[in-house]
Amino acid sequence: MTAGAAERLVIFTPSGRRGRVADGTTVLDAARSLGVDLDSVCGGRGLCGRCQVRPAEGEFPKHGITSTGGHLSPAGPDEAEYDRLRGLAADRRLGCRAAIHGDVLVDVPPESQVHRQVVRKGVPVRDFVIDPVVRLFEVEVERPTLETPGGDLARLRAALTNEWGLDGGALEVDLHVIRALQPALEAGGYRVTVAIHDGRHVTAVWPGLHDRALGVAIDIGSTTIAGHLADLADGAVLASDGVMNPQIRFGEDLMSRVSYAMLHDGGATEMTRVVRDALGSLVTGLAQRAEVDAADILELTIVGNPIMHHLALGIDPVPLGSAPFALATDGAVRTTARDLELPLRAGARVYLLPCIAGHVGADAAGAILAETPYLADELTLLVDVGTNAEIVLGNRDRLLAASSPTGPAFEGAQISCGQRAAPGAIERVRIDRATLEPRFKVIGSNRWSDETGFAASTRRTGITGVCGSGIVEVMAELFLAGVITPDGTIDGSFAARTPRVVADGRTFAYLLNEGGPGIDDGPASPRLTITQNDVRAIQLAKAALYAGARLLMDHLGVEAVDQVKLAGAFGSQIDPLHALILGLVPDAPLEKVGPAGNAAGTGALIALLSGEARREIEGVVRRVEKIETAIEPRFQEHFVDAMAIPHRTAPSPHLAARVELPRRSPAGQSATPAPGPDGGSQHGRRVNTRRTVAAATEQR
Repeated sequence: MTAGAAERLVIFTPSGRRGRVADGTTVLDAARSLGVDLDSVCGGRGLCGRCQVRPAEGEFPKHGITSTGGHLSPAGPDEAEYDRLRGLAADRRLGCRAAIHGDVLVDVPPESQVHRQVVRKGVPVRDFVIDPVVRLFEVEVERPTLETPGGDLARLRAALTNEWGLDGGALEVDLHVIRALQPALEAGGYRVTVAIHDGRHVTAVWPGLHDRALGVAIDIGSTTIAGHLADLADGAVLASDGVMNPQIRFGEDLMSRVSYAMLHDGGATEMTRVVRDALGSLVTGLAQRAEVDAADILELTIVGNPIMHHLALGIDPVPLGSAPFALATDGAVRTTARDLELPLRAGARVYLLPCIAGHVGADAAGAILAETPYLADELTLLVDVGTNAEIVLGNRDRLLAASSPTGPAFEGAQISCGQRAAPGAIERVRIDRATLEPRFKVIGSNRWSDETGFAASTRRTGITGVCGSGIVEVMAELFLAGVITPDGTIDGSFAARTPRVVADGRTFAYLLNEGGPGIDDGPASPRLTITQNDVRAIQLAKAALYAGARLLMDHLGVEAVDQVKLAGAFGSQIDPLHALILGLVPDAPLEKVGPAGNAAGTGALIALLSGEARREIEGVVRRVEKIETAIEPRFQEHFVDAMAIPHRTAPSPHLAARVELPRRSPAGQSATPAPGPDGGSQHGRRVNTRRTVAAATEQR
């Protein structure tokens, strides 16, 4: 400030920062001097429009100021040109072009803040503040002369220091940027925009002004790979999509893929190649869907279970297939898109969230970041339901995690009529208690099967099978109707009451849909039954899930939880009441049991948009206590008790307050030993169950 220059009071909202600046200081420079969060890419040249502000009109006794837009310089040709090209609201000014000539109160709208609240668009995301990992800076670089023959990179560093206050000399510059720098300077008339990653690395350069940086958050599931394309500046989700994980052809579940890597020379390399191809297709497809240039994608975040995590990185997953289930790394991984052979700009960076332990991966870390149990007083059970369920229990005081080998039954595998969630699959089921007649809903139709127009609405898809949520509901409904006993036996005596209960060898089955030819050349619908083997498969899966949760409760020393969050593509579709009826999770207030959506993918999105969130989850993961179910003696005990529906011994007061549960004998069993699917007694099945879970945990 020059001697004798008049000073003007400027107050910024919503930050409340205030100070006196020299008359004629631009609003942008005033904001910088006072530490106000006001964005800019072009460095104050009136080009990018990121520094838009609203001067307030009137008296503000709270702030002790009378403010008016007339205390700023009149709008000039730069603002008129910006308004002509891109539009500028009548009550807004460009902060870099509006000079302060009187006391003024200036509002910085959310979209002009660097660290702004996230903008939701189609993806449910908790509130958090954007903390960009990649920022763009436009600079004017001094032209070389015979008198100043230094390198262009040195002049770029100097410009970043002079115009933006960065420590240009300390910045690391990628080699591909150095190669592209001189052509960009020539094309841009010595004005260029650079991307700086994490405040340390110059990763991209463009001629002139470039004001778009994009990123993609990816969840690599064993079945599906899902991605969200977002604007790194404002958090807007521009496109979302998913593709099947092509590794499925090497095995439905995780351990079968590990087995493939063990038994086939180069098997792990092959699985790495196909998943990277799928990632590349997903990312470029998202760019096409959003109609943006894939070259603007500068950042990726990835979550996945440990085996998906390792295969994406090209790390052999075989050590994860047997005790002690050792990870190659459990920390966050920072690498480049080029290292993962992804078809993106050479400088694009990739961040993989940290893993927790051998079978609790970066997807669990993403779910924790999305649901924040570590910030809550309530005791939260967070379950990502999949072929290998990942379970987190705790609150702000303590967090525990475990994995449980549920197998693929919830995804339709090992079920006689099971299939993945796709058009034509039964997803909702209700059974009349008196007649035992079912009604159901099918993916692709909004009508129940007993409603007028149902047949027409399913003409194109047919009724092809039952997906996971439908399997849970039909089993729970059959239990409430008494057709399935608490020990999981289909009661054949009901065959005398209804043609829906049919003999199936030495056991019985429930006929859910008779099937038949298609309508108007539509596909035929197969006969769909729920067999005794289907019931046993779901019992085994749900018992493993419940046992893992119960084990964490034991270690925490609690008998109940305050809330249950069901995450994952399948978990988020489960009806909470039917989950409690079946005994998937411990009893809890129904209003406190609900879906968490794709929490892992949401966590990846939060980490994409916030460097602070990355530091936060890295710290949280370090204090998560991992409980290894494979070596816990009580796991098998909990498993066997959880085979009963809802549970052999655990009370269900919250559930009982909502529905009338079938009576059971004092011992919690049916009056006589129930035949298993092999014709043996239920006692024999219990022994086999112990062997099953022992084998499963040993395999893991």
